[in-house]
Amino acid sequence: MKKKAVIFDLDGTLLNTLGDLANSTNFVLERYNYPKRTTDEVRQFVGNGVAKLIERAIPDGRNNPNFNKCIDTFKTHYSQNMFSNTTPYDGVIELLTNIKNYRLKTAVVSNKFDKAVQELCKRYFGNLIDFCAGENEENGIRKKPYPDTVLKILNELNISANEAIYIGDSEVDIQTAKNAGLDCISVLWGFKDKEFLLKNGAEILISKPDEIFKYL
Repeated sequence: MKKKAVIFDLDGTLLNTLGDLANSTNFVLERYNYPKRTTDEVRQFVGNGVAKLIERAIPDGRNNPNFNKCIDTFKTHYSQNMFSNTTPYDGVIELLTNIKNYRLKTAVVSNKFDKAVQELCKRYFGNLIDFCAGENEENGIRKKPYPDTVLKILNELNISANEAIYIGDSEVDIQTAKNAGLDCISVLWGFKDKEFLLKNGAEILISKPDEIFKYL
């Protein structure tokens, strides 16, 4: 069936946010006198939302008495610095432009907190993205890999799961697509490597953004 919508992950898929995520993580760690983390460590920590990132980064995780304070500190610092090093991956703007010109709908579903998702998408993509949504568990919408946000977007677009395709860079995205009943493309320029993605069920692997448009 012809696709009518393309749903993207954000971090590691459309935007290279790793530098700013690592900087904000280490700002938190330095503030509370905890050992700092390498960028590669932070790469492994991201994908499941801020709380899980902080849990993985700080000593004793959720049992740390400063756990919630660390989350708040991260969100504040990241909100003020998330444009410092972040850029779209090469070819992403051209990909989104081609998709829009082809009259397909576009959406972003991320586990990043919603305020940051909205601001990043507005700053870098403007009207190239029709809908975007970040983590919103406070309102009862479970984050990925639960399909809640993807299904909400499908409902808003009034399309079925087999009329959309999901594109991401991690095992969370593979699981999310499966749980929502969507085909999934896994990109190789993001935060997880090919071997890891294959071990976690990737079926369609893409190495350059323009290959996505050709696939569609």
